[in-house]
Amino acid sequence: MSRNEHGKSEFVWRWAQRTDVLQIVLRQGLVLAGSGIAIGAAAALAATRLMASLLFGISPSDPLTFASVAGLLIAVALSACYVPARNAMKVDPMVALRYE
Repeated sequence: MSRNEHGKSEFVWRWAQRTDVLQIVLRQGLVLAGSGIAIGAAAALAATRLMASLLFGISPSDPLTFASVAGLLIAVALSACYVPARNAMKVDPMVALRYE
């Protein structure tokens, strides 16, 4: 862990409320998931011409399909970030700092 990350985590653990920890962890996870979805959607739109012959019943650039897949991925990312964030909220800050 770099010095900056250690200092930031020490500040968060000492002074932040439990809901602040939850917000920080969820925000970082959603930024990462959102950038991945944006890159993936751009790549999928670029690949629609190659995949058009494999799709049946929908157009290659169906907005409902793209939106539903993006929503599903956001829901999975939120749940994947929420469980560790909930566990981090239960940790006593002084115990965590002594451990480090």
